Amino acid sequence: MDDSFRRGLRLGVPYAAVATVLALSFGVLAVQAGFTPVQTIALSALVFGGSAQFTALTIVGAGGGIGAAVGAATLMHSRFLAMGIALAPSLSGGPLRRAAEGQIVVDSSWALASRGDGTFDRGLLFGTTVPQYVGWVIGTVIGAYGGTIISDPGSLGLDALFPTFFVGILIAELRKPRARVAALLGAAIALALVPLTPAGVPVLAASAAALVGLGRLDPAPDPEVAA
Repeated sequence: MDDSFRRGLRLGVPYAAVATVLALSFGVLAVQAGFTPVQTIALSALVFGGSAQFTALTIVGAGGGIGAAVGAATLMHSRFLAMGIALAPSLSGGPLRRAAEGQIVVDSSWALASRGDGTFDRGLLFGTTVPQYVGWVIGTVIGAYGGTIISDPGSLGLDALFPTFFVGILIAELRKPRARVAALLGAAIALALVPLTPAGVPVLAASAAALVGLGRLDPAPDPEVAA
C-alpha cells in the first residue's frame, strides 16, 4: 500500500490545486451568503463535497430552508451510493471499517484508483484523496477569512473551476478503453441538459450512462491492466 499511496499523493496534487481555488470561491460565497467563517470551514471539513456544498449554498442564498438545502445536497451525492457498492470489496475489514474507509472517496480518487476490472487500488484511493482534502480545507479558510479582498469570484474565473474539475475526471476515464463509451455518453447527457434543467440535475442524469457498463462486463482482463 505504501508505494501506491505515494503514487496517489503525486496524482492527487493537480486535483488538490484545483480544489484549493474552488474551495476559496466557496469560502467567499458562503460568508457573503451569511455563514460565519467558522461555520463555513466546518462545513467544508465535514462534508468535503463541492457539488453538495455549492448546491446547499445556492438554495440557502436564494432564501430556501435548511431542510431543502440538505435534501438537495444529499441528492447531489447520491452517486456515491453506486460508487460505494462497487468499491466495497476492495476495502479492508468488516462493514463498519469499510464504511469508515469509504468516507474518503471523491470522484477523482474513485476514477484514478479503478483498475478497470471492477477492483480498486486502496492505497492509491487514499493517497489521491489526502492532498485534495487538505487543499479543500485550506482554500475554504483563505476564502472565508479573505473574502473581503475578492468581492466577485466570477471576475477571476473561479466559477469555471468546478466544470474544469469534472473535465479532468472525464479525460482520465477516456484513457480506459472499457470506460470510453459510458464516459462520452455521460458527458453528452450532461451537456444537453445544462441549458434545460436546474443546476445539479445534469450531473445526476449523466450517471445513468454508467448502466452501459452493465452490458460490457466480462471476465476478460482490461488490456491496460494486463499490460
